Amino acid sequence: MLIKTLPSTLVIFIALLLSACGYHLRGAMDLPSEMKSVYIEGASDPLREQFRKALESSNVQLVTSRAAAGTVIKVSNEENLKRALSLSSSGYANQFGLEYRLNYEITDKNDKPLVKSQPVDIKREYFNNQQLILGKDNEETVIRNEMYQQAVRTIINQVRFGLKAEGK
Repeated sequence: MLIKTLPSTLVIFIALLLSACGYHLRGAMDLPSEMKSVYIEGASDPLREQFRKALESSNVQLVTSRAAAGTVIKVSNEENLKRALSLSSSGYANQFGLEYRLNYEITDKNDKPLVKSQPVDIKREYFNNQQLILGKDNEETVIRNEMYQQAVRTIINQVRFGLKAEGK
């Protein structure tokens, strides 16, 4: 009898241990109650999609109207840049530099600023092997998605900081 209950007891013990140490799923963030509904204004579709994914994993609703939001994130001057960093002897680019820039401001539902206008500037580089052209197009897409994810994490951390500072 003891042998049959030992595995289930062990599983329960491990679950309690993990919850006590602060373990949570990757991407999930502990957000303040004011941020349970967020409206995003002026963001591109890829950035909005990364916001949706990040907020969904944290049980935050991305609302479609400003009136329903607890927090408003205003994105402006969003741009993607790509430039050749080095050229081969035949004139093809060997290395590219990618840059993603935007400005954002965070307000509450009453348009009171929580975080004043801040820039985000993310840069990445990658090697362009002329023998593997198709794979490099996919690599650029993956790098751009990672840049959007980093921008979202930066903005959400600023929201958390702004809301925490407001509560003091």
